[in-house]
Amino acid sequence: MSSARSAIASRLDRVRAHGRAAELDALVVTHLPNIQYLTGFSGSAGAVVLLPRECLLVVDFRYVTAAKAQSEPLDGLVTVSTFENSYDEALIEILVREGSARVGIEGAYLPVIRFNALAAGLASRAPLPVAPAESAPILVATERLVERARMIKDDAEIAILREAARRLAQVARGVPALVVEGRTEQQIAADIDRALRQAGFTKPAFDTIVASGPNGALPHARPTERPVQAGEATVLDFGGVYDGYCVDLTRTVQVGAVSADIQRLYAAVAEAQQAAIRAVRPGETASVVDAAARSVLERHGLGAAFGHGTGHGLGLEVHEEPRIGRATPRLPDERLEPGMVFTIEPGAYVPGLGGVRIEDDVLVTESGCEILTRS
Repeated sequence: MSSARSAIASRLDRVRAHGRAAELDALVVTHLPNIQYLTGFSGSAGAVVLLPRECLLVVDFRYVTAAKAQSEPLDGLVTVSTFENSYDEALIEILVREGSARVGIEGAYLPVIRFNALAAGLASRAPLPVAPAESAPILVATERLVERARMIKDDAEIAILREAARRLAQVARGVPALVVEGRTEQQIAADIDRALRQAGFTKPAFDTIVASGPNGALPHARPTERPVQAGEATVLDFGGVYDGYCVDLTRTVQVGAVSADIQRLYAAVAEAQQAAIRAVRPGETASVVDAAARSVLERHGLGAAFGHGTGHGLGLEVHEEPRIGRATPRLPDERLEPGMVFTIEPGAYVPGLGGVRIEDDVLVTESGCEILTRS
C-alpha cells in the first residue's frame, strides 16, 4: 500500500468512527480544508459524502480531470462524482440513492440557506405519505468530526510541517537585517513576503505583521508607512504555506539602544515562552501550557498586558485545533497527544510603549515536545 493511500485510509477510518459514535449514516463535508484532508483534493469548490464503505468526492466540471488524477493513486478509496445542475442537487441525489436517514453536516461551515435547501430537497424526495419517521432523511448539525482527526498529524503531515518549519526558521534568520532605522513597516513586510516565496512557500499563511514602536502594542497590527526608529522594538509575525500546510513564527527585533522598559518586556516574554514549552508533554491539558506562560507574566506584573491565548494548532489552516488557552466552559480543553502541532506565542503589549511577542512551532512527542522553528 502506498504511503498516500495508507494515510488517507487511516484518516477516513478515524472520521468514520466519529460518525458512528454520532449515529450517522452519512457525513456531508463542505469545508475545503476538511475535503483536502480526507481526499487530497485542494480545489476552490467541492464536497464529500462520507459513507460507511465509500467516500464520494463531488466536484464540478472544472475539477473533474484533476480530481480523478488525484484520486487514482488511492486505488478506490475515493470515488469522483460530478453533476449537471448544482452541488446541492448532486448531494441530494446521492443521499436519496444511498437511503441515508441521519445525515451529518458541518454546522460551523454550512450556511443556513444551504441547510434549508438540502433539508427541503431531501424531504421532497421522501415517499408520500411518510409512514415511519425514519423514512424522511434528517440533517444533523455536527461539530469537529473531521477537526478532531486533524488534530493528530500523521507521519506524512509531520514530515511536511518539519520541512516547512525548517524553511521558515531560515527566513527568520535573515529578518533582523531587514529591520533598519528609517525603513517603513510596509517595506519590511514586502521583503519578508519575498523571502517566503524564495524559500519555497507558495504564499504567506496570513498577512505579515510588522509593528514598530507603539504599533507593537497592537497584537494584530497592519504594516503602515511608519519608519522604524532607533531605541524601539519591532514585532514581526509571519508564516508560509508549504505543500498545503501552514507554519507561523514571531520575532521581536530591537534597533539601537533599547529602553529598559522594552528590555523588561522582552525578558519576561522570553521566560514565559520557555516555561510554556517546558509544560508541553503528552497527557497534559492545553490550559496548563497556557497557565505556565501566563503565570510568569503575572509574576512580572504583566498579566493584564497578555490578553490572548498562548497558542493555536497548525496544519492545513493557520489557526486550527488544539487551542492553547485558558479553560472555558464552551471550548474544549484538549489533552495533549503525540502528533499535535501548535504555536507557543506569549506576548506583552503596553499602549504608548509597544509590545513583544515570541512565537515558535512545536510538535508533541512521546516524551515532551520538539521545537520545529529553531532560529
